[in-house]
Order: sequence, then C-alpha cells, then structure tokens
Amino acid sequence: MQRLSKRIAFFSYGTVSYLLFLATFLYAMAFIGNIAVGQTIDGIPQVPFGQALLINVALLGLFAVQHSVMARPAFKRWWTTIVPEPIERSTYVLLASAALLVLFHNWQPMGGIIWDVQNEAGRTVLYGLFGVGWLVVLVATFLINHFDLFGMRQVWLYLIGRPYTKLGFMTPGFYRFVRHPLYLGFLIGFWATPTMTVAHLVFALTTTAYILIAIQLEEGDLVRALGTTYAEYRRQVPMLIPRVGRTAPNRDNLSRVVRTAS
Repeated sequence: MQRLSKRIAFFSYGTVSYLLFLATFLYAMAFIGNIAVGQTIDGIPQVPFGQALLINVALLGLFAVQHSVMARPAFKRWWTTIVPEPIERSTYVLLASAALLVLFHNWQPMGGIIWDVQNEAGRTVLYGLFGVGWLVVLVATFLINHFDLFGMRQVWLYLIGRPYTKLGFMTPGFYRFVRHPLYLGFLIGFWATPTMTVAHLVFALTTTAYILIAIQLEEGDLVRALGTTYAEYRRQVPMLIPRVGRTAPNRDNLSRVVRTAS
C-alpha cells in the first residue's frame, strides 16, 4: 500500500510539473509576442536603463545556469542521490518553469525602438514567422518523444511498475535537416517581430548566445556518450541552418542517436 501511494504521489508530482510547463510555454509565447497578458517583454520603463539592463541580464543568466547545469550528466548523477530518479526530469522541468516565471514577473521594459515594420504585409509575415517558430518547437518535442522530454513518461512507467528505458531516434522529420530544430524554432520565435525594442533585442541576443553555448555543451555530452555514432550524424546534418539544394540524408544511412542531453 505504501509503495502504491509513493507511485501515485510521484505521478501526481510529474503531472503538476508538466501542467505548469504547458502554462509557462503558452505564457512565454504571449510574453515575447506582446499578446493578451499584462506583463510582456515591452512596456513603459519603470527603472533607469542601466538598472533594467542589469536586472534583465541577471534574470536570463539565472535561467541559463539552471537550464544548463541541471542538464549535464555529472550533475544528474549527483542530483539523483537526492531526488528519486523517476521524478528527476519532472523536477528539472518544474525548476525550469519556475525560473522562467521569475524572469517574466521581474522583467524590466527598457524603451527604445530598433525597428518598427509598418507595412501590413510585412507585419503579417513576421507574425506568421513568430507562430511558425513556436510551432516548430512544439512539433520537435513530439518527434523526440514529448512526454519523455518533460518527465511524464518516467512517472507513468513508475506508476505502472515498469522500468524506465532510454529512447533513441532515427532522425525523424526536422532532425533529418538540422540537428537542433527545437533551438531553431526558438530563434525564429525570438527574432521574428515587427517591432524590435531594446528590451526585446537584449532578450534575443542573450538567448541566442545561450543557445549557441548550450548546443556545444549538449553535443559534447552526446559525443562522449555515443562516440562516432553522433559524430557521423553531426558530420552529415547541419546544426541549425538547413543546407539549401542538398538532399536530406537517408534515415537508413544514419546511425541511431540516443538523446541523452536535454
């Protein structure tokens, strides 16, 4: 009975963490796109420019540290001596969502316009790209098993008493054209805006730098874990920008890649 209660508790914890992630994901789109929420990336500055810049960079740094450090295999090995393995991923997702919510709540508008597209067709195109970027992010998570990525598969297997097994993929969909379509989707969503303010530019530049660093950390982990298997995939498939005019590699010619990093 105690064992069953523990399984139910872990599953409930994972479900709450996942639902918080969904809410945070939707809020992130609204926050960055200035859509239908009170607190967005733009607005009337409330503090001096230098103070706002320091606050915003610190908030982005907090998320970057949490997101990257907790994703490293060495940290996971230590962390799972404290947090039970079935809820390790759910805890990561929960803390990542919390870091983003702190960022959204404390973000400081900075004033100033970098560009402002007034042409209606241009604005429509940019808003369309914004939506496409976020759609690419969501689809990419399902291509590599959305529920494993966000911890639900782990707590479900624990609930039904089945051992967790790592997943592999044969470069499905977007992964045949770029190695990191999820990051590509984020970059499109961050940069595609008809009105680029100083605060939005700080956000876009900082997150772009973080993504480029995160890719190096993630791929370093994958090369150490998979050796020539991942090295061959990396040789054949570009990192973020598809090669124009080149046919995507045949999935049968690519080795199975087990995604061990977030």
